[in-house]
Formats: sequence, C-alpha cells, structure tokens
Amino acid sequence: MPSRLTPRSAQRSSPSAAPGISASAPISDFSTRLVAWQRKHGRHDLPWQNTRDPYRIWLSEIMLQQTQVSTVIPYYARFLARFPDVAALAAAPVDDVMALWAGLGYYTRARNLHRCAQTVVGQHGGAFPASVDELAELPGIGRSTAAAIASFAFGARATILDGNVKRVLARVFGVEGFPGEKKIENAMWTLAGSLLPQNASDDEVSAYTQGLMDLGATLCGRGKPDCLRCPFAADCVANVTGRQRELPTARPKKAVPTRRTWMLVLRDGNAVMLEKRPPSGIWGGLWSLPEAADEASLAARAREFGGDGAVSPLAPLTHVFTHFKLDIEPRLAERDRGVGALAALGDADTAWVALSDLDSFGVPAPVRKLLDGLQGSLI
Repeated sequence: MPSRLTPRSAQRSSPSAAPGISASAPISDFSTRLVAWQRKHGRHDLPWQNTRDPYRIWLSEIMLQQTQVSTVIPYYARFLARFPDVAALAAAPVDDVMALWAGLGYYTRARNLHRCAQTVVGQHGGAFPASVDELAELPGIGRSTAAAIASFAFGARATILDGNVKRVLARVFGVEGFPGEKKIENAMWTLAGSLLPQNASDDEVSAYTQGLMDLGATLCGRGKPDCLRCPFAADCVANVTGRQRELPTARPKKAVPTRRTWMLVLRDGNAVMLEKRPPSGIWGGLWSLPEAADEASLAARAREFGGDGAVSPLAPLTHVFTHFKLDIEPRLAERDRGVGALAALGDADTAWVALSDLDSFGVPAPVRKLLDGLQGSLI
C-alpha cells in the first residue's frame, strides 16, 4: 500500500501511484516563489490590508471564515463605522452586533466576536495579545486565525491552514484524503510548518501568509484553477498528473436531512411580531418569527399572541444550512383589534416591529427575505 508521504520523485515517475505529501523533498524555494508572486500578482487593496492594527485584522479574519471577500467588504465597512475599535465593540449591546451581522451567516461568529472584544478589554487592557497561543485562547479564534492575526499584525512567523491553504497544499503536494479528517489535517499542519520562510523579515512573513491565501482564493480556486499562471505549475502534483478536480479529496457524501417548520407572520398594519431566538442553535440570538412544529400548533400560538384565530398560507421557502435543509411554511395572521393597543407582549424576547425598522434588528436572511416581500405587497 503506498504511503501518504510518497516522495515527489516517486510521484513524478509513477503518476498512477497515489501521490502524497513530499516529506523528504519539498520544493526548496516554495516560500521565495510565493512571496515574489504575491508582491507582483497578489491582492493589495482590500480594506483590511496595509495596516498592522490587530483589531481590524481580527475583525476581517473572523468575517472571512467560510465567507467570500466580496460578501464581507460591505459588512466590514459597516462594522468599522459603528464599532471603530475593540472598546466600542465590547461596550455595545449584543443585539446591536447581531443586527449588523444579520445576513452574513454562521452567527456563532458574531456572538464570539462580541465575547472576544469583551475579553480583550476586560483581561488584556484593550490590547490584543501578540502570541499565537494567547490569541488562540480568545473566544472564536482558532489556531489558523490566531496565526494569521499574529502574522499580519505582529510579523510573527506562524503557520496558517484555512480552506484556501488546504486546497493549495493538497494540489501542489498531492495530499490524499479529505482535509477535514484529523489525520490528514495534522499532516497538512506539519507540511505547512515546514514551508515557512526562514530568516525572513516581518514584511516577507506577511507577504508569504497573504500569498497562501491569495493563491487559493484567486488562481487555485475550487472550480477552474488557473494553472497556467500559477508559480508552482511545473511542480504541482495535481497539475502534472491532471488531478485538479480530484484534489483536495471531497468530503465523504452523506444524505442531507430535511427539517420542516411553520412560521407565524402575525401582522398589525405595517408591523409584525418578532421573537428572540435562544442564544444557542441555528440563528442563535437573532430576532425571528415565532415557530411551531405544525400548522395547528402555529394557529394556537397566533391566538396566544393576539391573533384573530385565522391563518392563511404564504409562499413556502427552503433555506440550506451546512448540514441540513430547512423547509419553511409561513402563515399569515392578523392581530385581533379587540385585544387593545399594540404593545410589547410582556417580556424582553418578543417585540412588535415596523417592517421599515427591520434594519435595527438582527433577522436571519430567509426571514428577512420573507418580510421584505410582505412589505413590498403592502406598498
């Protein structure tokens, strides 16, 4: 059985053999070539670049987790305008943070962002620690993110291993196996560490780290890698053996379960009732529509919240999460005018909200889409 650490010489002489990480013969000038490529062809004008401010770098790194640059840029700008420094973010109500994050997804990041800011202010005097180990102990900052912050903010010689980097390493060095598997990931950490530039300046270290990210995000993309422009085309196992579509190895396929929920759109004129979700679970801490497991239960909730007893269907929608699909069955109900003046329902987790004021509340993207459609029908 071929080893997962097959030398590159064996890979090149026997393309049919299972290629693996080149432990004995890495590309000797990997970091030099990558830094040269990044300085000439990499990205240099992103809003969070050309700064050593750890707050801005941290904010961008958290937002960029599993999210494209084009999506992050407007959110990043709005966050900085509202929270210009870590102290401002720490002092803000978590609802304000969630409202600004709404639509960006993976909402645990937003809750951890707020907790991290409070930890930096409360335990570190408002200054981010410079070491990778201390950064990794902060809420929401893992090993790779800590290394990126340390590299960009403090010039640390630290190993990163995000999704883009895993893809580059898997292709260039022919790493077999799903990178999310612990054994494969550990091997990639070892490989990535061996490739770090030696005796490099802070600027070179930052250029190297950025280069890994840029290469994966631009030339070495998932769908159609631009191998002709890659600085490692002649050495890349995937390119030499024509296995760009096979590497990195895809996640083992599992059946994606489907869940179903009924949502109540309880309306009073141009206002709807929102309910704050629990802090954990999907859309944790966001404001959403009341839910039930079936239509009869939803009708009962409508009456409980002041509905007139009748519910009518709205167009269903489906939202896809990482591990399951959610079928949403929305039902429209009108508030019973006999229950008195429109008011809060007696606790901090429910609120009547004008459709024009939804920007002030953190509302999940599919719910916001549903309510925007409702608002459009009332114009």
